[in-house]
Amino acid sequence: MSGPPDSHTVIGGPREPQPRGAKVRPGWPIDQSEAADRFIAAPRHLQNHDTRLWTLRQNRDRIAHGIEEWEELRELASQIKEHTLAHLDHYLEMFEANAKANGIHVHWAADAAEHNRIVHQILDEHGARSLIKSKSMLTEECAMRPYLEGFGIEVIETDLGERIQQLDDEDPSHVVVPAVHKLRADVAEVFSKTIGTDPNNDDVHYLAEQQRETTRPLILQADAGMTGCNFAIAETGTFVVCTNEGNADLSANVPPLHIASIGIEKLIPRIEHLGVFVRLLSRSALGTPITQYTSHFRAPREGGEMHVVLVDNGRSERLGMDEFWTSLKCIRCGACMNTCPVYRRSGGLSYGATYSGPIGIILDPTFNRTKYSALPFSSSLNGSCSNVCPVKINIHEQIFAWRRVMAETHEIPLMKQAMMKAAGELLSSPALYRAAVSGADAALRTLPKFIVYNRLNTWTRAREMPKAPDHTFHDWWKANREKTEVQP
Repeated sequence: MSGPPDSHTVIGGPREPQPRGAKVRPGWPIDQSEAADRFIAAPRHLQNHDTRLWTLRQNRDRIAHGIEEWEELRELASQIKEHTLAHLDHYLEMFEANAKANGIHVHWAADAAEHNRIVHQILDEHGARSLIKSKSMLTEECAMRPYLEGFGIEVIETDLGERIQQLDDEDPSHVVVPAVHKLRADVAEVFSKTIGTDPNNDDVHYLAEQQRETTRPLILQADAGMTGCNFAIAETGTFVVCTNEGNADLSANVPPLHIASIGIEKLIPRIEHLGVFVRLLSRSALGTPITQYTSHFRAPREGGEMHVVLVDNGRSERLGMDEFWTSLKCIRCGACMNTCPVYRRSGGLSYGATYSGPIGIILDPTFNRTKYSALPFSSSLNGSCSNVCPVKINIHEQIFAWRRVMAETHEIPLMKQAMMKAAGELLSSPALYRAAVSGADAALRTLPKFIVYNRLNTWTRAREMPKAPDHTFHDWWKANREKTEVQP
C-alpha cells in the first residue's frame, strides 16, 4: 500500500541538500546520530516530514473516532493474530494445501538468500529477463532487487514512491509512503536526471503522469510480475494485496508469470477475519476508509502461472522470543511511525534498516543484534506507538525490553556502559545524587560555555542545556515544609 503523491508540500526558495541515509557495512553498528544530523540539517525537509506524518496521525484519529467499535476491532485483530501465531504451523500447512489445490506453486524459503535463489530460479526457468513488482517490504528485507540485477535481470518498481526511491538509488524511508522525506522539488530533480522530465516543473500531476508514461511500456513488455502480500488466508489458499495505485493488479496480471513473496506471519485463519483487518489497515495508515484497490488472488489466470514463496527469515526464531514474539502481529500500516516524535524529526533513512520507526526498533535487532544495538535507545518511550497500533502490539514496552537485552549482552558501547554504570551508582544513593545535582547546577552557572559545549559532550551537540535553577526541590522542601506538622 502506498499513499498518494504529496500535493500540498510548500515549495519555495533555493533547494536545500536532500538528506540521505547512512551507507553501512553489513553487521556493523549503524551511526544513527550522524544520519539523523544530516536530516536535521535540511530544515525544510524536516518541517515537511514532521507536518506530513503528523497530518496522517490526525487523519487516523479523526476516522477512528468515527467508528464506535474501533477499540473492539483492535482487540479482535490482536486476538486473531495471537491465535494464528500460536498455531502457525497448522495454518501454514492449511494454506499450502489449499493454494496447491488452486493451482499455485508453493515454495518455502528459510532465509533471505534462499528466497532470492528461488525467485531467480523461477525467472531463469521461464527465460525472464525483466520483472515488474509492486511494493513489498519483504523483498526489500531480502535485498532481492540488487541480487537479481547481479544476474542481469531488470527489476522495475511500479509503486510511485518506490519508483522514486529506485531512480534515486535510495532505500524506502517509510513502510507505506516510501518517499515521504522528499519534497516535490527533489522528485522533479530525480526525474529530470533519470527519465528526462522538466527539472523546473514540480507539479505533482505532471510528475506522476511522466512516471506513468515511462513505466507503462516497461510493464507491458515485462516477462514476469511480482507482488507482496498483506494477508494470506489459510482457509482458502488465497492472498490479498492492498494498494492505492492499482500497480499490484498490473504486476500480477499483465505478464504471464506472477510471483508473490509472503512472510509467514501474514497468515490469518479464515476469510471472515479479513474484514477486520481491511477496516483497520488504511484507517491506521493514511486515515482513509479503505485502500483504492483490495485485490484478491486465488489462482493463476488462464494460460499463466502463479508461484508463492513463503519466507521465514528469522520469523520462527522471533516467535520463540518470550518478550518479542508479538511483534509478528504487525500489519505494516506505519501508524507507529506517523505518531513517533523521534521518527518524524529524524527521518526513516536515519535508522539504517529496512524497517524504521518504533516497529523497526523492535524488529531490526532480531535480524542483527550488533548492527542495530543503538536503535532501542532512539525512543522517548512515550507509548504513543502502542496507543495507535491497530493490533495492539506493546511496542514501547518491547523497546524498553530491548534496552535491557542490549545491556545484558554487552551490545552497548563501552562509553555508554560506563556512563550508565556511573548513573546507576549515583541514582542509588540519595546523598550522592543531591550532591551531584548541587554541583552540576553550580557548574552550569559558573563554568565557561566551551567547557559544557564541546565535542566530547554528545548531549549538547543538538541540545541546549537548561538554565540551572536557583535551588532544588529538596532545598525548597527543607526550607518550607520539612518542619511543618502533618495535619490529621
